[in-house]
Amino acid sequence: MADDQTQNRTEQDQVLRVNIVTPNGLVYSHRARMLVVKAIDGDLGIMANHEPIIAPLKISEVRVHRMDENHLDAIAVNGGFLEVSHNQASITADSAERARDIDLRRAQRAKQRAEGAIQTAKMKHDVDQVRRAEIALNRALNRISVSSHK
Repeated sequence: MADDQTQNRTEQDQVLRVNIVTPNGLVYSHRARMLVVKAIDGDLGIMANHEPIIAPLKISEVRVHRMDENHLDAIAVNGGFLEVSHNQASITADSAERARDIDLRRAQRAKQRAEGAIQTAKMKHDVDQVRRAEIALNRALNRISVSSHK
């Protein structure tokens, strides 16, 4: 029996639990071998037994290499932050969408709207509006890119 407990503990020590939460609730929850995110300071690869860390994230794709060898989940996140502790990786973001849930046509329309808003804001020399439209464009481009991983 002690060997079974040791075996279970060893398996648990090799698993990273990944949760992604938005204001609307839990978007993603799976066991993983590895998590890859784009932090403000650069890319991070997180595996089981990683040292505790908190990092702000860019608008980017989050990749989760699930426990089954060939399964990769792609999730579009709009910034947020990552916290890792005790084989638990939690991402809190304003919004997040799994690749399979992204409406590509809607993302392409958002891209077109953002590009139009950038041009209009530049003509008006409205720096704040240009910045907001560029963020909207980055979000749309991220969703379009992630949707290709369906």
